[in-house]
Amino acid sequence: MSISSSLNAGVMGLSVNGTRLATISDNIANSGTYGYKRSLVDFSSMVLQQRSSAYAAGGVQVSAFKDIAATGSLVSTGSATDIAVSGRGLIPVTDNTGVTALPSDRNLMLTPTGSFYADQNGNLRTQSGLFLLGWPADSSGSIGNISRNSGINLEPVNIATSQFTATPTSRIDLGINLPADATRVGANGNPYSLPVEYFDNLGRAQTLTFVMTPVVPAAGASNQWNVEIIDSADGTGNSIGDLAIEFTDTAASGGRISTVAASNGASYDAATGVVLLNLPHGPVNVFVGRPSDSAGVTQLAAPFAPTSVKKDGAPIGDLQSVEIDEQGYLQAIYDSGFRRTLYQIPVGDVPNMNGLRALDSQAYAISATSGNLYLWDANTGPVGGVSGYSLMESTTDIAAELTDLIETQRAYSSNAKIVQTVDEMLQETTNLKR
Repeated sequence: MSISSSLNAGVMGLSVNGTRLATISDNIANSGTYGYKRSLVDFSSMVLQQRSSAYAAGGVQVSAFKDIAATGSLVSTGSATDIAVSGRGLIPVTDNTGVTALPSDRNLMLTPTGSFYADQNGNLRTQSGLFLLGWPADSSGSIGNISRNSGINLEPVNIATSQFTATPTSRIDLGINLPADATRVGANGNPYSLPVEYFDNLGRAQTLTFVMTPVVPAAGASNQWNVEIIDSADGTGNSIGDLAIEFTDTAASGGRISTVAASNGASYDAATGVVLLNLPHGPVNVFVGRPSDSAGVTQLAAPFAPTSVKKDGAPIGDLQSVEIDEQGYLQAIYDSGFRRTLYQIPVGDVPNMNGLRALDSQAYAISATSGNLYLWDANTGPVGGVSGYSLMESTTDIAAELTDLIETQRAYSSNAKIVQTVDEMLQETTNLKR
């Protein structure tokens, strides 16, 4: 009967508009919640099989979902560990039980933003209990081979283990000019000394001293130098490596290295221009220059000048702060001025972002409708970069929600009027029997 279908359609209209009112209420309540994704409803009509003599109202049904693919505006904050994704994608997090669980048993969740801080154990977490996950880096800052289709290689980001650090020196680059006149007949033959500080594996400062003595000939110019290398960590004051360097004075490559002969524990590789020294804390490569190359040690008609002396490594340092760059690399900054990459924070993506299952605290989980997870490097592929000092605002538009609220109220009242009208018509039908 058409009147009965009208009553059914009116009741369904009340129900779906009640659902829409619930999503509007949720959106307005979370208009100030960082990382909140707006809830939406999708109405679709229902059609009953029709007869030519009468029309039966099928009614309406509703589907509610989170618009997770939408991105909110980023706001700047004063904390380096306030993190947001500037574009598509979500950062991986876990709950309290996932911190100590095996990677295969961990609850892997995703969130668009988070205000993280270091807890009593050094783990970066939010006030709501989400713990940041990342790929740990080795001492050189490299991530290595990792799985991008799962969180098996992800670890809770912990900065307590990096409170102190020391990086030993492994390479020294020498850029020195030796005076050409010092190897000519009649020169005084006085040596030149160049101390270079380096750091051992305990963060202690040590000194390598290069004592460079010109070879003075009986006639003409020898263009030759003898170099003794003395290590303060050795404690004996004796040379740990000797070099015999000869320079060329031809028109094409005057002042550049011709040959280098290493002895007394040192070795020289002409292809790389590197002298290998075996120091107590480990091997150190000292770049002196390749034959006929303008880089490294030269001999020109100019005073003795260390033009460019560089080394890697750092002394013992105390952790001052951490920062994250747009590529997702979390770096520790020490009071010694040294920076070290601790973790890389990937950005997760799925084929159907709106198919993710919504959880508390603006977190989401993989579901059957979302598709499989893939962890990208930040700012590559379809995903955006990772922004430190930033939080993502809610995607709720208060003006639009208030407009929807008025429309929902009117729709609800109209459907209520249908129910009231059908009730009155049925009452009239009942009265016909009296």
